[in-house]
Amino acid sequence: MSRIGKLPISIPAGVTVTVSDENVVTVKGPKGELSQQVDSSIAVVVEEGNVVVKYSNCETYAEATKQQHAFHGLYRALINNMVIGVSEGYKKELELVGVGYRVNDKPNNAIELLLGFTHPIYMQFPAEVKIETKSERNKNPLIIIESCNKELLGLICAKIRSFRKPEPYKGKGVKFVGE
Repeated sequence: MSRIGKLPISIPAGVTVTVSDENVVTVKGPKGELSQQVDSSIAVVVEEGNVVVKYSNCETYAEATKQQHAFHGLYRALINNMVIGVSEGYKKELELVGVGYRVNDKPNNAIELLLGFTHPIYMQFPAEVKIETKSERNKNPLIIIESCNKELLGLICAKIRSFRKPEPYKGKGVKFVGE
């Protein structure tokens, strides 16, 4: 049995979790609202301030299929990430290491990256993502990204890193702070 899937998810104050008839879990909190479609072989139950993820059509571990075991832990982790995201939020910091590497804020939640190419790179972000840039003298420029959606935050960081991956010998490129 999935050890992760067995753990109940405690719901903090100010966060509401609802499960619809179509097996869609919706989590609302002070930082935003997220929803996730859950497979029909998994049941999500909200009871006494906790969210419990169970198998829907079997009673014991032995009756569940291998796919149900995988979904059990997966959906528990996804729902837990949503609860943490809407209550606390997620934050990542990227630094640009290299001569002439710069980042500038643009209006409408966008940034301009100068990474040693002949042209600047412009990136537009969704409204639920908050972008902040810092450029101090004699320090590497920073990009601070905040969101309640952990999956979206990871995708954006991966996209920015893909423009200039960290180079192992000189250490140039777009890195996470402390990498």
